[in-house]
Amino acid sequence: MSDKEATARIKINKLLEAAGWRFFAVGDAPANIRLEPGVTIKSTDLDALGANFETSSKGFVDFLLLDAKGFPLLVLEAKAEDKNPRIGKEQARKYAKSQNCRFVILSNGNLHYFWDLERGSPYAITSFPTPDSVTGYQKVKPNPQRLIEEQVGTDYIVRTQRPNYATEAAWQNEAERSMIAGIRKNHDAEEREYSDAEDQIREVLIHGNYLSQKDIEICIGFNAESLSDRPGSEGIRELHAALVEKYKLEDATHG
Repeated sequence: MSDKEATARIKINKLLEAAGWRFFAVGDAPANIRLEPGVTIKSTDLDALGANFETSSKGFVDFLLLDAKGFPLLVLEAKAEDKNPRIGKEQARKYAKSQNCRFVILSNGNLHYFWDLERGSPYAITSFPTPDSVTGYQKVKPNPQRLIEEQVGTDYIVRTQRPNYATEAAWQNEAERSMIAGIRKNHDAEEREYSDAEDQIREVLIHGNYLSQKDIEICIGFNAESLSDRPGSEGIRELHAALVEKYKLEDATHG
């Protein structure tokens, strides 16, 4: 068979097999794909669909994929290559609901979408999920009440990534926050306004943030090593070192 002839049905068959779905029993492992509930697929049934589902009266085929106990787990709506897989997705939803299935795959052999009917819209996938992964998805139950009660403040995103940020020293003082944010933003030497680190500190970070002498002293006392796990930590330490060297030296000179 030439590459040109490897149309929708052939591609979808290979995707199913690669993910561990079976049209026919393999050893002790039973078939877990059906064309109709309770009806075992025969090779002649697949051939009758046509290479691109052209002989299907509906223009698409609904495969019923089963769990380890033989119960319907998800519906695969397979379309011809020239059809958008998402067209007619409501038909797939209705069929899935009739089979008590929570999950749907929409595919034309080239484009594929996975749809959890309890969690929103279909999203693109590059391969088909395995039986075990879908069973795992099934155990995750959305909790609408939790979403309703979730407090979304101005620091919501940072709290999801650094839950204890508010107790960190860098967030206790506004001047220090401004300085650290500025240092992190300017860590890349190639993107700085000034090639010299001291000039960048003086003109952009200190003058730009209107920091007082007291603010500078607080920033000098900041432990730059605490940011060693952040991207660009080397540039961050360079700028902080320039800050410490310049302004501690000035203090000694004026003292």
